[in-house]
Amino acid sequence: MKPKSIYKGKVYLVGAGPGDPQLISLRGLELISQAEVIIYDYLSNAQLLKGASAEAELIYVGKKASQHTLKQDQITQLIVDKAKDGKRVVRLKGGDPFMFGRGGEEAEELADNGVDFEVVPGITSAISVPAYAGIPLTHRDYTSGVAFFTGHEGEGKESSSIDWGKISTGVGTLVFLMGVGNLEHNVSKLIEHGRDPKTPVALIRWGSTPKQQTVVGCLEDIVAKARQAEIKPPAITVVGEVVALRQKLNWFEQKPLFSKGVVVTRSRMQASQLSTRLAELGAEVFEFPTIQIEPVGDYKQLDAALERLADYDWLIFTSVNGVEYFLKRLKSRGKDIRELKGVKLCAIGPATAHALGDLHLRVDYVPQEYRAEAIIAGLEQQGIKGQRVLIPRAKEARQILPEQLTQLGAEVEVVPTYKTVKASANAEELKKLFRQKKVQLVTFTSSSTVNNFVELLGEENLADLMHGVIVASIGPITAKTAEKHGLTSQIMPKDYTISALVASIGEHFTEYEEHGS
Repeated sequence: MKPKSIYKGKVYLVGAGPGDPQLISLRGLELISQAEVIIYDYLSNAQLLKGASAEAELIYVGKKASQHTLKQDQITQLIVDKAKDGKRVVRLKGGDPFMFGRGGEEAEELADNGVDFEVVPGITSAISVPAYAGIPLTHRDYTSGVAFFTGHEGEGKESSSIDWGKISTGVGTLVFLMGVGNLEHNVSKLIEHGRDPKTPVALIRWGSTPKQQTVVGCLEDIVAKARQAEIKPPAITVVGEVVALRQKLNWFEQKPLFSKGVVVTRSRMQASQLSTRLAELGAEVFEFPTIQIEPVGDYKQLDAALERLADYDWLIFTSVNGVEYFLKRLKSRGKDIRELKGVKLCAIGPATAHALGDLHLRVDYVPQEYRAEAIIAGLEQQGIKGQRVLIPRAKEARQILPEQLTQLGAEVEVVPTYKTVKASANAEELKKLFRQKKVQLVTFTSSSTVNNFVELLGEENLADLMHGVIVASIGPITAKTAEKHGLTSQIMPKDYTISALVASIGEHFTEYEEHGS
């Protein structure tokens, strides 16, 4: 029986899953957000730490082959000490804590020290990684049995915990975790104890992530194939006839953006939607926000406009940001959307229209095209000539829209509602990604993202770093800005929205794979 806890602190042994950050449990995410201390492993996806509190202490204790930041007993003592200090501790472990994760040892030590703990299971790589490689571990036409083993058993060990004589022919599917270093030994033992040398084998590295690499062979040639492919840890080995099903069931590696590195330059606040959709297509997404959205320093103009909203005939929103910051300021002034009664609303783009619709505001006009000429022509048909128009927008926005509306005969007032400033992205880290050829695509969602991206890389480095990299721009204005810097946009959607941009990117790479050009 576990001793009664004598400390206020508590430890949560949380399984982080196999690598895909979306495969962690809801309970695991909740605990990460509440933790005062997070002690995490090499195999825990760093994206999970974004959910941690800004005040949380993050401690890396990763262990790779022959590279240990701390020994296991030191890690265990660290966990105990933090809990004894009264801290709420999350011990974040790759995969599942109790599946070759030494979670059992850590739990024993906590119990022995009177520290309260909870185990939050994770999706183990033993079952999830083969699934991402298109290999079901059991199948009624192949086998109904599967066994899991650590791959660290070696010839130098005096006695093995693996009964090779029984498992070699007694179990249909064998899964070895962390066994790359001992692959040759394990394969030879299986053949020595009766397993057919022609038995299919798969090695899967960085499973469930965009870096996933799969090598397929059989027992007699998998060692040579692994050397040729330079397979290194972390990887798992699957042995059995079910490996042959990969040829038909390989779904993950068939995604259009699989293994493609994509840089997202959008503001951090807005990047998640684009990043998530690209990741769903298999991309490895690198978020480097080149801009950030902030309130304007002086609200005199906007506040004055808010006091006489009834005087305007039209209110034109050019972005979702404009909607958000306008209504936020309206609320801060003790007003609400009832102030917009009688004012016609124009939304430039469907995303802006949706933002207004979500607030139960009816949009009177959404241009079919988002070029200035088309917008002006559409508003002219709406009878905007001689009308009073308010445009709440970014402080540094282009003047073409208000100027042409004025020429049309409208009385236009532009009020700064928010501002776009250069974000403090890590320029050297970004350059490193390009130098290492880890980036195949860069996305731009506004002219400011282009300009700040170029400034980060340096105009003098741009041609060299961007050589062979595809550029995707959300619309013609953004593409034109990119062109001024010598960047040709190979991808640009017909509709200038995030959804359309992602669809166009997917189509581009699908066609590339199909036609090989």
